[in-house]
Amino acid sequence: MARKQHRHSLVLALTLGMLVPGGVRAEGQDVLPLYKMLRSLEFIQDSVVAGDSSAGEMQRFMLATIDERLRNVDKAVFDDDRNVDAALIYTMSGGNPATLEYLMSRDVNGNFDNRVADVLRKYLNGKGLLVVNTLADIAREYRDKPIGPYLALVAGNVMSGKNPTAALKLYDWARLTAPGTIVEESALRRSLALCTDAGLVPSGLEYARRYTRRFLHSPYASQFADLFVQLVVDHDSAVKQQDIVDILSFMDPPRQREIYLRMARRAAIAGKSDLATLAAGRAQAISNDGSDAFGALAGFYGGVAGVSTPALQSAVNNLDQMPAGELNAEDRALRDAAKAVAQEILRAPDPVSLGQGTVPNLPNQQSTEHDAAVTNQPGGQLPGTAGVEEGAAASAALTPEGGRQEADPSFNAFVTTSRSKLDAIDGMLKQESH
Repeated sequence: MARKQHRHSLVLALTLGMLVPGGVRAEGQDVLPLYKMLRSLEFIQDSVVAGDSSAGEMQRFMLATIDERLRNVDKAVFDDDRNVDAALIYTMSGGNPATLEYLMSRDVNGNFDNRVADVLRKYLNGKGLLVVNTLADIAREYRDKPIGPYLALVAGNVMSGKNPTAALKLYDWARLTAPGTIVEESALRRSLALCTDAGLVPSGLEYARRYTRRFLHSPYASQFADLFVQLVVDHDSAVKQQDIVDILSFMDPPRQREIYLRMARRAAIAGKSDLATLAAGRAQAISNDGSDAFGALAGFYGGVAGVSTPALQSAVNNLDQMPAGELNAEDRALRDAAKAVAQEILRAPDPVSLGQGTVPNLPNQQSTEHDAAVTNQPGGQLPGTAGVEEGAAASAALTPEGGRQEADPSFNAFVTTSRSKLDAIDGMLKQESH
């Protein structure tokens, strides 16, 4: 890997030497042609996702250099379609969006396809959904051109929010027509994200497997790891343990351990104790004797997961073995929450709560029982009442001593108003019956 990075760095240095004053130039050539500058940018970006960390600064330099060239180049250079493609690819490769506007304003000869420029304008301004179908059609039209893979990737980005299945097809076309490039790396990552959200587990696992084989050293591999962990935890019932082992087998032990730790943590928080215990165990196995910091962290996540299982006491022991000072703020909060739950589970019950409770006599209980007995007698109603409502109202007015008191004025007003409404309705019904 080091030899490959050294070769990339050497080629990049020779390429950049042709772009700066005093650098190496071909005989009779003052500057590198625009489309060749774009090839250098593509080479640098592909080197970045291949793991060449030295190419990052060169990428920024190339973007700035191409931007300056586009703004100062003679309009006649765009009579060559290769330079037109170079300008569009630059725009879709992280270039300055304002430069595309500048070029279109000077395109008096019609060298640029206005449809492509228009959809890219909207995409770069966050309005891609307005032209999502047009963008997909243009991507199919240009699929065999140099800008085809880039247009397919852009169209997939816009389509993903509307039609994930169609977006996956666009991503597939982009990666298949640009293998080994930053386009394929991006397409694989975004395909995995779509599959995770849509629950397309078999496809997601296949994309993850391809990514680990080809772009394990990409600076965006950490984002891939998060997506893979999310896929496994969110859909653990559809993922086999062997699938996880096979995909991570392409990684070196430190990377495997890191992903297992992420998986254990996320699964513990999600309450999926079996998966969390499995991932924690795999991480501990990779940590050799289990005495290092990573082994302790794996045991900690296993303890968090074990709080909700019969092995509670063992889980608490694992939590206690991890010093709070060695955890970040999020894991300290997780530790405190897990210990609080464990303490509540282990806390002995209050003996008083084990006895049978007694219900004290209610102040009105005796009068109520007496009223019920009178009401249940044959033909019985409370003395001095004419119906159920009157009996209920009288019962409500009884005092604890069995005496009577005046009803609340608001209650009397409510009863009077309700009766008036009922009488009015009865009158209307009688009139209608006649």
